Amino acid sequence: MVRVLEEKDRNRYKQFLEMHDRCNFQQSLEWGNVKTSWIKEVILSEDETGNIRGSLLVWIRKIPIFGNIMYSSRGPVCDIHSEEVLKDLTDGAHNLAKKYKAFVLRMEPDILKTDDAFREIITKLRYEIKDDSQDFKDEIQPRFVFRLNIKGKTEDEVFENFHSKTRYNIKYAIKKGVVIKDGAKEDLKDFHNIMVETGERDDFLIRSLSYFEKMYDELAPNHMKLLMAYFNNKPIAGIIPIIYGKKVWYLYGASSNSDRNLMPNYLLQWTMIKQAIENKYDVYDFRGVSGVVNENHPQYGLYRFKKGFGADFTEFIGEVYMPYKPFIYKLYKLAEKTFRNLRRMPKRINHFGRRR
Repeated sequence: MVRVLEEKDRNRYKQFLEMHDRCNFQQSLEWGNVKTSWIKEVILSEDETGNIRGSLLVWIRKIPIFGNIMYSSRGPVCDIHSEEVLKDLTDGAHNLAKKYKAFVLRMEPDILKTDDAFREIITKLRYEIKDDSQDFKDEIQPRFVFRLNIKGKTEDEVFENFHSKTRYNIKYAIKKGVVIKDGAKEDLKDFHNIMVETGERDDFLIRSLSYFEKMYDELAPNHMKLLMAYFNNKPIAGIIPIIYGKKVWYLYGASSNSDRNLMPNYLLQWTMIKQAIENKYDVYDFRGVSGVVNENHPQYGLYRFKKGFGADFTEFIGEVYMPYKPFIYKLYKLAEKTFRNLRRMPKRINHFGRRR
């Protein structure tokens, strides 16, 4: 049976999500609350006794001119090889599309590119797949990530698997007196200031302080942490990990220009990994990297940094989508590509001006 989540189901859904091996924080109600500009609906597939066996959190938003778009980040949560459950969730999405007059459902599941059984099922259900993106600009969620398996492992086992340079940098930060502390909501101001500095240095757009405060209100303390690095009592770097179920995701990181040589980012990651091991989590997800593995690529440094922690380079299937109005969706994709290029242009102009 398929239906939409009701208020009475909230606790049951949260328990289902936390216990499922395909749990992802972006399918949680808490994360949905952070995204205030979207309508949220959860599709549930239940067995004959009423137990939840699959779910899909869908965000809906009106796009001027085109109509409503439906998007699911890292869903579905289910046995991804059960055609029956996937059909349930697909039927539920069709119903939502009719209700909201949506022109497409887009999903970016954390399902491996090599999962041919899943491909076969969703193709049979008439989804389409876009699996050719290589860079951050080509996607909403990263298609390539680094994941560190920490299930049942000790600190020593994990540390010894790091690259020798990574181990050296961690020890160097400790030797130089970098101190890591758990942060509170008021420390988000320091984190955001450093994030602004990072964005200007590395040429990317950043979220507002109010966005991070909203995240904290919805997710902390059970599902969000803030770790800050200090040198001589001055904040010099920070990270925001998200915890859900048995997994940890490294979501945001920032470092000041002046003290990067102290390697605080390495010590921050190691501190959070140790906490994850202590709490018996299974996975530490470093999140996105470019799929272009080339030393000349501008994001290669990020790839090298995350690879140094002994994590597995993981490629997902890409975007899985159901175009309810194919012509409108094609027009939307053209407009989306143009908008993204224009959005990045001021940053490029400013960056060019600084280099001159």
